[in-house]
Amino acid sequence: METICLMRDIYRAIQTFEADFQKVHRVCMNEAMLLCSLSGGKRSAAEIAAINAMSPSHTSKVIRSVEEKGFVKRVLGEQDKRKMYFELTAAGKKCLAGMKCGSVAVPEILLPVFRARCDDRE
Repeated sequence: METICLMRDIYRAIQTFEADFQKVHRVCMNEAMLLCSLSGGKRSAAEIAAINAMSPSHTSKVIRSVEEKGFVKRVLGEQDKRKMYFELTAAGKKCLAGMKCGSVAVPEILLPVFRARCDDRE
């Protein structure tokens, strides 16, 4: 029973964090994860889906959403023009750069995880 109660509290904290994150950055967590996965350069939709553990159809919806916001653009493959890749636009890079540790208040229960990860990157 204690495990379920803890999971409920973590789930609620993540929901709160995501709602606050979306208000500040104007992207949902899936969109933010997609932008993050493109920070290292262009990727195919299949690569994006694998990195973010999303289904291909859900990945397509998220790609479409960030494309409409002007954060991602499509690029044809250099060697195989049938292959489609996605990369960050200048606006996407700017949005991603604004997603720094501390830009959104972190619920107390999640602080140990954020502190460990954010301290490693500073």
